[in-house]
Amino acid sequence: MKISEERIKELNSLQDIISYKFIDLNLLNKALTHKSYANEKNAKLKHNERMEFLGDSVLDILVSKHLFEKFNEFSEGKLSKIRAAVVNESSLAKLAEKMSLGDYLLLGKGENNSGGRKKTSILADAFEALAGAVFLDGGLEASSNICLPLLKGEIETICESWSFRDFKSDLQEYTQDKMVCIPNYKVIREIGPDHAKEFEVIVTVKNEICGKGLGRTKKEAEQAAAKVAMQKFSSRYNSSNKIHSNS
Repeated sequence: MKISEERIKELNSLQDIISYKFIDLNLLNKALTHKSYANEKNAKLKHNERMEFLGDSVLDILVSKHLFEKFNEFSEGKLSKIRAAVVNESSLAKLAEKMSLGDYLLLGKGENNSGGRKKTSILADAFEALAGAVFLDGGLEASSNICLPLLKGEIETICESWSFRDFKSDLQEYTQDKMVCIPNYKVIREIGPDHAKEFEVIVTVKNEICGKGLGRTKKEAEQAAAKVAMQKFSSRYNSSNKIHSNS
């Protein structure tokens, strides 16, 4: 499919944003073509779903390599959790927004009118497709140059927020090591109707309530409670260290 002069100008603008010049501009255009546009314009027109598939793997290898090299002390399980948090739909959509990717998408009229340019799923898919297109055009190094600086920011944010951690496991390890006991969890309240129920859970250590959490499932609520408990114990540990260091 021949790209119009107007569309070329739009794509050149995006190339300036990502600081990469495509050898084959059709790859970039295809990466930004949503299936709603392809179905509306031409049944034979190629959309970006196959590139999403490729880009998903490209992002996985970029993040995996960076995590492997940066966090020598982390186990395979912990690295996997960080990677999953980095390359999930929400994170990728935020990265797409940073480069205004939604402005360059080709969408069908219905999808465009319903706010498709700002939909999390569409933006995340477009970011994956872009990564796939750059990989096909310039190889893994080109994909790394464009995507990894953005992904590094997400990695730092996620590591600082503890959002990748299994707080229940961390709490159990901590209490077994420091207090020679294990935490206990109890559902104290169920909120809302069956189709939208939330659970409130408390976690106790040696009969002391150390954390409380809400979640759509009991496991999610337990994780939330364990996180509060870990933050409390970490605070106590840091305070104790300051006292000892000052004395």
